[in-house]
Amino acid sequence: MRTIAIGTDISASKLAYGCMRIGNKTEKEAEFAVRTAIECGMNFFDNADIYCGGKSEEYFGKSVKNTDRSKIYIQSKCGIRKGFYDFSKEHIISSAEASVKRMNCGYLDVLCLHRPDVLMEGEEVAQAFDNLYARGLVKHFGVSNFNPMQTELLKKYISYPLIVNQLQLGIFNTGMIDSGMCVNMKNDFAADRDGSVLPYCELNNMVIQAWGPMRSRNGFFPEDVSVAEQAKRLEEYADSFGITKEALSVAFLSRLHNVQPVIGSTNPERIKAIAESENTELTRRQWYLLYKEMGNIIP
Repeated sequence: MRTIAIGTDISASKLAYGCMRIGNKTEKEAEFAVRTAIECGMNFFDNADIYCGGKSEEYFGKSVKNTDRSKIYIQSKCGIRKGFYDFSKEHIISSAEASVKRMNCGYLDVLCLHRPDVLMEGEEVAQAFDNLYARGLVKHFGVSNFNPMQTELLKKYISYPLIVNQLQLGIFNTGMIDSGMCVNMKNDFAADRDGSVLPYCELNNMVIQAWGPMRSRNGFFPEDVSVAEQAKRLEEYADSFGITKEALSVAFLSRLHNVQPVIGSTNPERIKAIAESENTELTRRQWYLLYKEMGNIIP
C-alpha cells in the first residue's frame, strides 16, 4: 500500500483504519476486522475515547497485542463529552491516559482534539500537551473538525505542530473542493463554508484525514435513495475499473495527495474490497469526469 507522510517521522498507509464501530461487534469480530486491515497494508489506526464508550479502544488493543508496536501508528481523539465539549487540562490528560490504558499501547502516536471547544483556554491546552509529551504518552498532536482560524487560535498557545485535521470529506460531500472550484461565482457551489480548509491544511503541512468517505447527506450512499442515480453511475464506473463503488469512492479521495481516507467498515470482505482502491489511480480526466457525474460543477 502507498504511504503518506504525516509530520516529519510518520510514514503512514495511505488508507487509515477507523475503529469507531468495532466496539459494536464481538471481540472476535473486531479482531478479525483489525487484522484484515493490517493484512491489507494499513498501519495507521484511528480511535477516540468516546467510541462505543471506550470499548472500541479496548477491543483494538486486544486485537494488536501481538503486533510489533513500532510497526503501527495509533491515534486517538478526546474532547467530546455527553452534551458538551471539554478542552480543560484535566480532561485532555485523563482522556489520553485512559485511552493508552484501554489499548495497552504504551503511548499514542497522535492525539487529536475531537471537535472545537468554544470555551477553550489555550493556556490549559498547552499545559495538557506539555504534560503528555513530557511523560512520553503522546508523540504528536492534531485536531478534528477544525476550521483554519480555530486551528490558528490553538497554534497561538501550543509548542507543537498540528500534523492532522480529521474532516468529513467524501464523493457526496465535496464542499471543501467545490468552493475552490467555483471561486468568485454566484452559485451555491462557490460558498466557502470552511475557510478554505483544503489549501490551508496543505500550506501548513497538515494531512486531512477524510472521515465518512462513503457517507451521503442522508446516511451511507448504498442505501440512500436521494443519491440513487449517482450511485448507479458510480457503480458503472467502478465496474469498468474492476472494483466496487466503495473502492472507487476511496480512490477518488486518494487522488488528493494531502488526504488520507479513513475506512470504517467492520466487514472483512468490504475492507479487502476497499483496499483494492490502492490499485486504481484515476487520471485527471477520469477524476474530473467522476466529480462532475456526481452532480458537481466544473466551471
